[in-house]
Amino acid sequence: MQATEHSADTRRAVSEPQQFPPLETVNRPTVPTEQAAFYLLRRPQTLRGWACAETFPDGLRPVRINGRLGWPVAGIRAALGVA
Repeated sequence: MQATEHSADTRRAVSEPQQFPPLETVNRPTVPTEQAAFYLLRRPQTLRGWACAETFPDGLRPVRINGRLGWPVAGIRAALGVA
């Protein structure tokens, strides 16, 4: 069995965190799970667990858009106390 070799670009993309704009500049009503997790200092899987078990903080009820979760920016701001 051969080990799969990945290019340096692939390894870099996996190891480097994604860059998201500051929350103050976001003007969309919802953001994807990865972006919401970044702002809330949680792992994306934690937010997915909240959505599945419906145990999310008040104001953070996600909306389902074509099978994906959209997290309300207003709820993220309220949870962080910057609303």
